[in-house]
Amino acid sequence: MGQSRELSQFLAARRAAVTPADVGIPVHGRRQVAGLRREEVASLAGVSVEYYKRLERGQATSPSDSVLGALADALRLNATERSHLFDLARAAGPACPTPRAEPAALRPIAQRVLDTIQAAAVVINARGDYIGANALGRALFEPLFDSPEGANSARFLFLDPAARTFWVDWEQIAKATVGSLRSYAGANPCDPALTSLVGELSTRSEAFRTWWAAHTVHAHQAGVKRVRHPLVGEVTVNYEMLTFAADDVPMAVYTPEPGSASEAALNLLGSWIATPAAV
Repeated sequence: MGQSRELSQFLAARRAAVTPADVGIPVHGRRQVAGLRREEVASLAGVSVEYYKRLERGQATSPSDSVLGALADALRLNATERSHLFDLARAAGPACPTPRAEPAALRPIAQRVLDTIQAAAVVINARGDYIGANALGRALFEPLFDSPEGANSARFLFLDPAARTFWVDWEQIAKATVGSLRSYAGANPCDPALTSLVGELSTRSEAFRTWWAAHTVHAHQAGVKRVRHPLVGEVTVNYEMLTFAADDVPMAVYTPEPGSASEAALNLLGSWIATPAAV
C-alpha cells in the first residue's frame, strides 16, 4: 500500500505541474485546478477515466508498460521522471524489490585509481554518503567531510548550518539532492538505510519535508557548483559523473575553467595539502 501511495502521489504532483496550455487544451472560464484534470490526463493517455482515478487513488496495481509510457507522454515527463514512474510502478507490485547492495567504502584498487586523478574527485553512493575521495577532493569538500552530521550530502545540507555558507547556491543544491534521493527511492523503496535517512531528515528539517513531498526527481550527471571554501574563498567548478563499474558507485570529478580565479584557488589548495608543514 505504501508504494502504491508513492505512485499515486507522484502522478498527482506531475498532473498539477502541467497546464492545459502545455498540452494544447483550450481553457474557457475559471478552472478549479492549477494543472490538468484527471479526465484530461486520461484522455491524453488513452485510458479510461475510472482506471486513471484508480491509479491516483493507489487502487490499481501493475499498469502495463504501454499505459505507463502513455501516461509519461501525457504528463510531459522528462527522461528522469519517466524512469522514476516505471520504478514506482514496479515497486507497487506484490513483492518489494530487493535493495541494491552498495559498498560502505572503496576497494583499495579503486582508491588507488582515485588517487591518480589530478582533479578534485569524490565517490558518493546513491544515498549521498561520501565513501571516498582523493586528497584534493577531500580538501575541497572539507566542511562536509568534517561535519558533525557525518559525510552525507543531505545531512550536511539540511542539518549542518555550515552548509548554507559553504554552498553558494544552497537552495538549488538542496532541491537537487532531494530529487536525487527521490529518484533512488523509486528504484529502491525497501532500502532500510534510505528509509532511516528520509525519516530523520523529515523529522529534523522543514525544508526537506516540504521538498520531499513535492515528488520532484533529479539525476546528477554534469553541471556547475560553487562553494565558499574556508581557506581559498569562492570556487566555481564544473563536474562530471563517472562510474566505478565493479561497484556501480558514481564518482564526481570537479574541474575549474582554465585560467580562472577558481583554477588558481584550487592550485593553491593543492599546494597546501602537498606541504605537510602547512597542514
